[in-house]
Amino acid sequence: MQVRESQPMGEPRSSATSSPPPPPPQPPPISLVQPSHKKRHKPKVIRVFRSVFRSLPIITPSCKFPIDPTHHHHQKTVAAVNNAAKISGTLFGHRNGRVSLSIQENPRCLPSLVVELSMQTTTLQKEMAAGMVRIALECEKRSEKDKTKIIEEPLWTMYCNGKKSGYGVRREATEEDLHVMELLKAVSMGAGVLPVRADVDDADGGGELAYMRAPFEHVVGSRDSETLYMLSPDQGNSGPDVTIFFVRI
Repeated sequence: MQVRESQPMGEPRSSATSSPPPPPPQPPPISLVQPSHKKRHKPKVIRVFRSVFRSLPIITPSCKFPIDPTHHHHQKTVAAVNNAAKISGTLFGHRNGRVSLSIQENPRCLPSLVVELSMQTTTLQKEMAAGMVRIALECEKRSEKDKTKIIEEPLWTMYCNGKKSGYGVRREATEEDLHVMELLKAVSMGAGVLPVRADVDDADGGGELAYMRAPFEHVVGSRDSETLYMLSPDQGNSGPDVTIFFVRI
């Protein structure tokens, strides 16, 4: 008959019975609300007038949008007169990762559009430091019967300051996207960095997450042309730092 050796009282048992590590802290609940999707009805004459002017940014064949600041400022003035919609735009991404664009009705709303851009965050920061940044997102025209809005396209060819830079991809807002928007809910304009969440792997290896948020002027020129102009009180008459064109060609 085998005799089992008893473990002396008070001695610690194997490490298998040690207490597990505490779980990571839970992110704050998302309190963002659904956008209102209000429709603005403009007089037909204003819509036609705006459509003519908003078709101009895509004429230049070399870079798909104009490079004359005076002409650009004139277009911006026309849009302001026509009372273009004001929205909240956020460019954000890990320092060594790609930039994403989030569009919200206001900072307290859920994103109505998220586009992942084929540009590194550090590259965008360098472009902005050098001067005005103009991003064109282009796709092919659809048939007249197709009612898909241009901002609902799944994929665009991307140009930054006239140079082809890959593609812009529309995607659903991820958990991390919503977390970023929640942290920035009280911010209407500004730039900075946010810490990486403890419960999310830093896949980009970029550490902190950089962001830039500002109000944008959203102008619908036609079914094939929409433009976002960044508004900044520090720009004077030189135009916005960032302009984003959505266009079908």
